[in-house]
This record gives sequence, structure tokens and C-alpha cells, in this order.
Amino acid sequence: MSGTASSVAEAIRAAKAERRGALIGYLPVGFPDLDTSIEAAIAMARAGADVLELGVPYSDPVMDGSVIQEATQTALADGFRVAHVFEAVRRVREAVDVPVLVMTYWNPVLQYGVERFAADLAAAGGAGLITPDITPDAAADWIEISERHGLDRVFLAAPSSSDARLRLVAESSTGFIYTVSTMGITGERAQLDAAARGLTERLRAQGADLACVGIGISTAEQVAAALDYADGAIVGTAFVRALRDGGVPQLADTVRQIAAGTAPR
Repeated sequence: MSGTASSVAEAIRAAKAERRGALIGYLPVGFPDLDTSIEAAIAMARAGADVLELGVPYSDPVMDGSVIQEATQTALADGFRVAHVFEAVRRVREAVDVPVLVMTYWNPVLQYGVERFAADLAAAGGAGLITPDITPDAAADWIEISERHGLDRVFLAAPSSSDARLRLVAESSTGFIYTVSTMGITGERAQLDAAARGLTERLRAQGADLACVGIGISTAEQVAAALDYADGAIVGTAFVRALRDGGVPQLADTVRQIAAGTAPR
């Protein structure tokens, strides 16, 4: 991994030093409304998330399961704008000292302007971007601009990726590599794919530093299982559902319960 010092990587390493690994929590900006989504992200950090992942609602979320899709559609219907992302990041960072990544499909970044997006994210205190639908070989502009603004680039690795692709991802990513546990969409699953363990081992063989596994993790037990081989576990659907069903209090309870999976065994 290249680039400037990464607050995300530092947070993951700190969690590994203290416990077994990091918990990365996802919520979409603007769900159920902007202020509540900010309050929820702050609560998530205070309840045990080591890194926050704030999602940009998008009209064609090809990788998201139904719970997250419904949440992002609610945010869009409520008038979400990309400028809200930077407001959310700024307000969260004013309240908690936890790194904040933004997960976004690439089209909203292009529409906003890559340079402008990077500058506004950095000014708000954001740590970088998770980009599920752009690969390193198609991201020359983003790689150059992110280096200039000191932002992390979190690319995805999938079980179907070739070793050459995994090497490129390992060389191009900063912060961590988002290791996709299954080939499907996000959501909860009773069993995590064994493919995630094999993929993480393949990434390490290609020079990857920090690898965090996501998609399908929804319980403390699944977090603990992922941390047997990965540096962090990414949880989204379970947190979005808790916020939807019981507001910020239920979300905070759910984060605490799932964060217990990072404890030493």
C-alpha cells in the first residue's frame, strides 16, 4: 500500500493490538433523515465501531441488498444531495475521533467532479473513499487526486479476481482492502462463505497489508469468525435494519452486541 499515513489503517492496527481486530460500521447518509443519520453514525462510533463507512445514496445500487436499497431510496426521496455527505462527515468528525470513509458508486463522484469531491471530503475531515464499482486500472485520476489530498482508496477484491488483479488491488489500495466474502449482494447470511478466508490468504500472498471482510456479516459470532483470518469485519445491513426498526437506541445496542465479536477469545 502506498500514500500518506492513513488514519483508517492506524485505527485497524490499534484495534488489532488491543483486541482481535476492527469493526467497521456502515450507514447511509440521509436515512431516515440527515440529522438522524448523523446522530446514528456518532452513536455507532461511541458504541464500538472503529471505523465508520457512510454511504452515498444512489439510484442504481447494484451491490446493495434490499434493506440498504430501501434505506437509500428513502434518503433520495427525502431530498438527499451529495453536499449532505460532506456535512455529515464534518459533523461526525466534530463529535467523535473515529475515521470516516465514504462508500460511493463512482457516478456521483464524476457528476460532482473528482477533484472537487476529494477537496470537499478532505476539508470535512473524511478519511477517503470505498469505491465498489471502479477498479484500480480504471482509476488513474482518482489515484492521483487521492494522493494529493491525503485520502484513502479502498478498492474491492472478490473471490473471482485473478492473482494479477489481486496484486493490482493490493498495490493500489490504502487504508485496507475490502474483501468481498461472497459473489452476491450485501445482506445477512447464516454462514459466511469459506471463500472469504481463501481470498484473504490470496491477497496476503499478493502483498496485501490490511484486509477487512464484508458482505454477509451480521452477528458477533460472524465477526469473531472473520477476525480469525481478516484484520477487520464490515457490518452494514444489521445496523441499517436496527436503525430502521428501533431508531438510534436500537442501533447503539446492536453495535455493542456485534462489537463483542472483536473481543479476545
